[in-house]
Amino acid sequence: MALHTLNIALADDDEDDRLLFKDAIEEIKIKTKLSLFTNGKELMDYLMLPNIILPEVIFLDLNMPVKNGMECLKEIRNNSKLRDLSVAIYSTSSSEKDIEETFISGANIYINKPNSFGDLKSAIEKVLQLNWQYQTSALNRDNFLLRI
Repeated sequence: MALHTLNIALADDDEDDRLLFKDAIEEIKIKTKLSLFTNGKELMDYLMLPNIILPEVIFLDLNMPVKNGMECLKEIRNNSKLRDLSVAIYSTSSSEKDIEETFISGANIYINKPNSFGDLKSAIEKVLQLNWQYQTSALNRDNFLLRI
């Protein structure tokens, strides 16, 4: 039996962060297909293409040019084709305001970008191993912020 490939998208304007994320994904023992985007507009344009396989999880940086992560999150939640996608906010911001606003806007989990490669791998692995059906039905502030 072939293992299911997990389709993942990352929208992040920082090239180093995208490369580190890609390296971490490649080291995790979960079969994945990663799509990388440099801003929210690229991500949203991709998600709206006809006949694409939608990602199971989107990692979304908040602070990006052209279209930021908050704008993407709101568009995703307001679009019937996309509203059920799992969205992990992936940001350097630890601002309570950002965490609260993304929670209220429907993000599934909030990850502060880790300072080490090992912590990054661990965070990504935890997110990819979540039972998203349970996670989305049991959303609360206690399990929203991923602690590494």
